[in-house]
This record gives sequence, C-alpha cells and structure tokens, in this order.
Amino acid sequence: MVSVSFSSFNDQKPGIKLYFGTLGTSGLRKKCKVFEQPHYRESFIQSILNTLPTSSTLVVGGDGRYLVKETVQLILNMACVNGVKKVVVGQNGIMSTPAASLIIRKIGAQGGILLTASHNPGGPSNDFGIKFNNESGAPANEGLTNKIFEISKNLKEYKINDPKKIDYCNYMKEIFSFQAMKKFREENKDFKILVDGMHGVTGPYLEKIFIKELGFPSSCVMNSVPKEDFNGGHPDPNLTYAKELVDRVRKDKVDFAAAFDGDGDRNMILSHDFFVNPSDSVAFISDNINLIPYFSKQGVYGFARSMPTSAALDRVAKSKGLKVYEVPTGWKFFCNLMDSNLVSICGEESFGTGSNHVREKDGIWASLAWLSILSERKTGIKPLMSDFYKKYGRCFYSRLDYEDIESDKANKVFHHLNSLITSESMKNQQFGNFVGIRLLFKDGSRIIYRQSGTGSVGATIRIYVEKYVGDLNLFMEDAQIVLKDLIEVALNFAKIEEFTLRKGPTVIT
Repeated sequence: MVSVSFSSFNDQKPGIKLYFGTLGTSGLRKKCKVFEQPHYRESFIQSILNTLPTSSTLVVGGDGRYLVKETVQLILNMACVNGVKKVVVGQNGIMSTPAASLIIRKIGAQGGILLTASHNPGGPSNDFGIKFNNESGAPANEGLTNKIFEISKNLKEYKINDPKKIDYCNYMKEIFSFQAMKKFREENKDFKILVDGMHGVTGPYLEKIFIKELGFPSSCVMNSVPKEDFNGGHPDPNLTYAKELVDRVRKDKVDFAAAFDGDGDRNMILSHDFFVNPSDSVAFISDNINLIPYFSKQGVYGFARSMPTSAALDRVAKSKGLKVYEVPTGWKFFCNLMDSNLVSICGEESFGTGSNHVREKDGIWASLAWLSILSERKTGIKPLMSDFYKKYGRCFYSRLDYEDIESDKANKVFHHLNSLITSESMKNQQFGNFVGIRLLFKDGSRIIYRQSGTGSVGATIRIYVEKYVGDLNLFMEDAQIVLKDLIEVALNFAKIEEFTLRKGPTVIT
C-alpha cells in the first residue's frame, strides 16, 4: 500500500450544476478529460470509501463506456487497502444499474460504485460518471452525497495498492536487451522471423513484444487471436501439430521461427533449414547464458533437466564447472531447486524450457533467449547449432508418441517390459525404473519408456531414444537416420505394434 498526496479538488459535488443549483443525478458526472486529471478519480473514490464501515462488501460495475475498465481496476486497487472485505464486480467491469441495485440488496452489500453517465454520449471527448448507491440499492441521498463532497474538499491523500502494474512484457525487458534485438533487426533487414500463437493465449503477448516493442513487421505473428477451440487445431508446438508454421517457414525461408502451446509455457524453435530438438534448446541456451543480461546480474547457480531429457545439458554444465540435477518429469520438481538458488535454467524434452525468473516453464522467454543469442552472435540457427555440436558432440535424440492408446493395450506394453526386466536373463543388465523404464547401453545410449499423464483420455506411450555421437562428419545428419537402428530395437523390445496395433507413432520429435 502507498499513500499518495495531492491538492484537494473543490468541484466534486455529485449532481449536475445548473443556474439555480444542483439537480439530477446523485453521482459525479463530467467530461472524460476532467476525470483524466491526475488524482481526480482517486479523490472521489477515496471520499466514497471513507463513508463505508470497515469490512464492507462493495458492488462495482459500469455501462462499458470509455474509462470504465481503468476505473474498475482503480477501485479494486483502492478498496483492498481501505477496509473493504469483499468486492463483487460485473463481468469485464460491465453491470447495469438495475442489476447493481439488485445485487446490493440480495447480498447485503454496504453499497455500490456505478460507473455511468446514463444516457449521455460516451468516448474520450464525452461524458463519464461515478455514482454511489447505498445499502438499500438506492442512489445515495443528499445527506450522503453532501458528506462525500465535504470529504473531497478537504482530502489531501488517498490510499492505494501499489499502482505499478506487473507487466509480463516489461519484465522481459528487464531480463533481455530489447535494444540489442532491435539493433540486430535494423542491421539485418532481410532476417525473417515468424512466431505462431496457435490461437492460444500467447497471441496478444507476441503482438506486443515482437511487433510493438521489437519493431518486426505485423506479418511476423500468425494465429494470434485466442479461440475457444484453438480454431480447430491442437495447440501443441511440435512438427506435427504446428504444420502450418513449419510449411510457411520452409516455403518463405524463415530464419527464426517459434510456436507456443495453448497456455504459453511450451515452445518450439526452428528455421527453414534446421529444427532444434527441445533437449538441445535448453543446452544451447545454457551454453550461452552469459549473453543474457539477467544472468550477468544475478549469476548462474546451476542447471536441471527431467530424466527423459537428453544429456546434452550435462556436458554444458561440466564445461562450466556447474552442477546439473536430474529430476522426474514434471515442472514442480524444478521449483524447490530454484527456490534454493541451485539452478538458473531448466528444461524438459517435451518442449518446455525456463529459468528461475518464474516458477513455470515459459515459451516466450525461451524464444527471446534464442533471439537474444542470435542478436549477439549475429548468425542463424543452423550455424550456431553446428558450432555447439563441434564443441560438445551431439546427443542425437528422438521421442515417439503413441497417443490415445486404449488403456488395456498400453498396460500390456508395460506388463511385458516389466516381465523382461524382472526375468532371470536380465538380472545383470543395466535397467532401471525411474518414473518409467530406462535401458542404458554401454556406449551411453538410452531407451526410455513412459506413460504420459497429460492426456485426458486413453493413454500416451512415449518412447525416448538417445545416442551420443562424437564424429564431426555426422553432426548435421538427420536424427531419424542416425537413430534408425536404435529406434527399431526400442520398438521390437517393447513389442509396440503387437500390443497397440499401431503401425507407427502419432508424433515424432
């Protein structure tokens, strides 16, 4: 809470001023420009709040005209530090005057603040109003409006919850150098980017950050309008469900592209000539962590990855002399590490990447991390990944998803695997059960079988295949080619086709 001092206003008498006195509305009604004066609305709202008993219930709403939304938020910020216990607000701040009167009466509220100028025209150059209805739902009588007016004439300060907005975009500007990214854009006019909101929640954020803040053309954002059914699509950012983006990236030879899922916590990074595996993405960002201003100020604590995520991050951590933590699948397992200042960046192979700036994975953060690094190193995705592989070797990695498998068929797969692992012939082999089943090979390769818990129907079987390659000549090969034999081993060992009756996976990453 803060107390804000100001000079009192002497013109906040409710009603319409006429030649012979004040008549009409019991509210304060004036042109919007008057209400937009610094502290003007706050003064009248505080004067109303000063008449309420402590622990009051207040009803708030308006007719939707210009200034209603901002003023509703203002009332909420002031009510919460002025003894109001409960506020009932109309959806999107909109509530008819009769409905407000009804609600005040039905719930036993101590009053209501209505934002309306009745039948008068609205808009920036027209009218706005604030009126108070008492506990019976009726417009405040003259005795009360006079009391409010007297308070306003002598009011020197108002109390408000810290008015500084917590804005995601502004926070990103604290973490990354937007100036460096803008400079890169200006110096590389032919550099093409394309970001896909997949009709999920990120669309408005992408427009604000990439278009308004960074200055990229409006055509750089696609599918930015959130839809209730995600426009009939599946808001999962991978090569299968983000096919529209993938096709445009290849056709238009886009240099940097990203897609985000429905709630904005997952991301996919690619260019027209290279797809970045999520496991490599978190490792690459960690390797270039010194290029992100946030970590230059904070320092770097360590890294973490989920168990199925490839060991590429481990190699980065070792080169930097930092610890890497392996946790079960689920972002919640990273949070204790972050709260203890043990990790700065963490990631999952399921297109989830984030840092200790929040306690969720963050798709837009990941895309800005990539764009920041591109801006500083002044080159594209494929050359950067080539350099990364030359430095560390490459953990070739692929995930095969068999979605919507009938539960009994999925259970057969895992009953079969468990029977093999517990059989006498396997006792001396390197197997383990760690939120799934891991097969560890002598050369460091891994096969992992898991059932996913993120679907709403049926079961999803995920098979992870990883193989480390140090041969420079193979670094830029297609992962599916390099892993072909190991994938075949994984499928045959689990008898996937026999038990699921599926000829192939739903999604390959």
